[in-house]
Amino acid sequence: MKPIFTEKAPKPVGPYSQALVAGGFLFLSGQIGIDPDTGKLREGFTEQVKQVFDNIEAILQAGGVDKKSVVRVVVYLKDISLFKEFNALYEDFFKDVPVKPVRTTVEVSGLPLDALVELEITALAKERT
Repeated sequence: MKPIFTEKAPKPVGPYSQALVAGGFLFLSGQIGIDPDTGKLREGFTEQVKQVFDNIEAILQAGGVDKKSVVRVVVYLKDISLFKEFNALYEDFFKDVPVKPVRTTVEVSGLPLDALVELEITALAKERT
């Protein structure tokens, strides 16, 4: 296993890695809408989702891949009534990706730091040469 870390995404809020490369995959820890510059959670649902996507892109880049390598997304929403709004933001994020990743979305009663959304990503890792 190879850990991946970038200053362009928030530092983990617990004893875990931002991401790991293992078995040909890049596994990202769940990302919430923390601004890596301030260390604070963004205000509001849309701003949190956009920050999550920025964090994901930064970690993918640090792992040597981009969002076209994403194969699986797990979405945790604190309020499932935001599903339609989330889908619009998600669709925009993945608009240039020809094959969309598989996805699971669930409503949860709570998330770290009282976040409104958390995403967990699995991507294909870059081939070692």
